[in-house]
Amino acid sequence: MIPSFDHWQATPAQWQGGAVALGNFDGVHRGHQALLDRTVEQAKVLNAPVVALTFEPHPRRFFVPDTGPFRLTLPPAKLRLLEQYGVQAVLAQHFDEAFAALSADAFIDDVLLKGMGARHVVCGYDFTFGARRTGNVEMLREKGRQKGFGVTVLDPVTHEGEIYSSTRIREALRAGWVSEASDLLGHSWEIEGVVELGDQRGRTIGFPTANVALGEHLRPRFGVYAVRALVDGPNGSEWRPAVANLGRRPTFGKLKENFEVHLFDFAGDLYGKTLRAALIEFIRPEMKFGGLDQLKAQIAADGEAARRLLVE
Repeated sequence: MIPSFDHWQATPAQWQGGAVALGNFDGVHRGHQALLDRTVEQAKVLNAPVVALTFEPHPRRFFVPDTGPFRLTLPPAKLRLLEQYGVQAVLAQHFDEAFAALSADAFIDDVLLKGMGARHVVCGYDFTFGARRTGNVEMLREKGRQKGFGVTVLDPVTHEGEIYSSTRIREALRAGWVSEASDLLGHSWEIEGVVELGDQRGRTIGFPTANVALGEHLRPRFGVYAVRALVDGPNGSEWRPAVANLGRRPTFGKLKENFEVHLFDFAGDLYGKTLRAALIEFIRPEMKFGGLDQLKAQIAADGEAARRLLVE
């Protein structure tokens, strides 16, 4: 995993003087990837490191603390994806009251220049910064001219007239449109969490499941999905076919949201381990069944549907 640090004042010397990509990068979707590509290009011209400046927690969580789960990528997944697209180090700036109060001038002078020593910054057309979002790309360009650092502002990145955006991807997932979300992302969308001890009901009906903590992940449409799950095997980590259920299990009168993954032809112990589940296709919405026999028959049918989808 690439190095990550959480405050601009603690930027290691080897990661100063870089080309810096600015943004939240939730999802690291195709629009973000275009921005990262441009940052990598600038870094090569300057013979400088490629650094991403992002924010944790997400500013929305700071400003609207009671908002529901909405994250497409939690920090481990974001780091992994940023590395995949060329980033060499990440300043995941701790977003707190003090940072939110920084003026736009201080963001440029202190964070970008004194802290990171940025030689070139790359951002999207709608990037804003500083207290009350008083800084914008025009200010960034002007400061760059005054203080001698380069600024690249990306125009909207579109496909068939639609701008790639984290908001659009969230909408697709909430509707159960997994393929569309994957197309917009440029990669499968994953839920990643620690396998927790559930009520072990699945074992009693012949379908043992790994109960994965949802955390701050966005909740996609409740229902059943064909997924691929990354688990540790004898030859290292491997992706295995699986079927997953996301919901409140109305048949058992549950209220808590659960994400349960049934790995095909697998008998290992996953408790306490981190599991990544890549959603491949939506199979059906959440349903309430009249009894266990009906539920078991449907689970078997879901498993067969998932197997078919995963070999297509």
